Amino acid sequence: MKAILVLALKSAWARRLTLGITLVAIALAAALLLAVERVRQDARASFTQSISGVDLVLGARTGSVQLILYAVFHSGSASNNIRWESYQAIAQNPAVAWSVPLVLGDSHRGFPVIGTSPAYFERVRYADRQPLAFAAGRPFAGDADAVFEAVIGSEVARQLGHRVGDRLLIAHGSGELGPEHADKPFVVVGVLAATGTPTDRSVHVSLQAMTAIHLDWAGGAPLPGLQIPAGLVRKFDLQPKEITAALIGLHNRASVFSLQRQINAFAGEALLAVLPGVALDELWQTLVVVEQILFALCALVVLVGLAGLTATMLASLDQRRRELAILRALGAGPREIFCMLLIEGLLVTSLGVLVGCVLLAATIAAAAPLVQAHFGVLLGARPPSANEIVLLAAILLTGLVASLVPGWRAWRMSLADGLTPRH
Repeated sequence: MKAILVLALKSAWARRLTLGITLVAIALAAALLLAVERVRQDARASFTQSISGVDLVLGARTGSVQLILYAVFHSGSASNNIRWESYQAIAQNPAVAWSVPLVLGDSHRGFPVIGTSPAYFERVRYADRQPLAFAAGRPFAGDADAVFEAVIGSEVARQLGHRVGDRLLIAHGSGELGPEHADKPFVVVGVLAATGTPTDRSVHVSLQAMTAIHLDWAGGAPLPGLQIPAGLVRKFDLQPKEITAALIGLHNRASVFSLQRQINAFAGEALLAVLPGVALDELWQTLVVVEQILFALCALVVLVGLAGLTATMLASLDQRRRELAILRALGAGPREIFCMLLIEGLLVTSLGVLVGCVLLAATIAAAAPLVQAHFGVLLGARPPSANEIVLLAAILLTGLVASLVPGWRAWRMSLADGLTPRH
């Protein structure tokens, strides 16, 4: 068997150009298939770790997926707001251990601005209940004496170059071209450490600040002839009248369904409370068809690459008839010839898979910062997961099956046919 292995290696090396092209095709196909599986896994992990420790997400009555998207991932917009009195009534429920209100809708150079309370930095968790940490600075004060303070996420600081002490302006609305609250600049007092969640791409200010910058606005536009300077906003009541959503934690998770029913049947206004895990499962169910289509297309690309391997080996058999016949004359039996062709095909497939894994690792290393910045998905450099190992084994098995055809063809060739090839 050792001699057959050496022959297979030398034979493959002699046809390295032809087989090399096939190897590249298999490598690209394997990398594409693994990339789809890696992105699928990491996207789910990134979404799940963004809301670790939150038992309920509260918002105006809408779809559960829509509520999770705009309250947690800051994608889309709310259909309605929640009155402050309604939020307070729910926050004071005996089952509620803590709550964090959120006011959304404004932005800073394309990054969402979140109005919240200082409890946000104490209660919000990510990954395996890890607390938020500061890379520099401190949380905003959250009172009337220090209204215009902002805490920015790591991606905001990295992309815009903001540091503690810098000034920034908040724009009205979620677009980059919205009118700015130019008369009320904010001072950056803190920069959060990277988390791989939407927090990295957010600007955090106090609830009082969100009220203050809209004192002289109505209907999404500044009131004509009215301008309240930043120094005078403290003379007004800055308690918010409405919030967009709230994150809720409970004393006992066993009471989550009872509180959810109470909120959904709230008499004051139409509210909705969703369990983050259930809402995310619903989101994945809506995307499962897309995942299946992408996976099927990638599997088809792999099959095309392995079909090319089969075609290449079959096409070379006519040129190798005399070589195979000489091997038969020197004592190699049909089984050895069959094994040699099988080893060649498996060798090319294995090298293609190996190159594909290296290519995937290099691509992830290069593209991970861009993917995290634009999509909030953290692509991790790690060993293949169980699902990826199954995919790799499936590719190798398919390559082995693809090599059976040329192996069987070589096995059928007779000694006389090899010594006297037909023209």
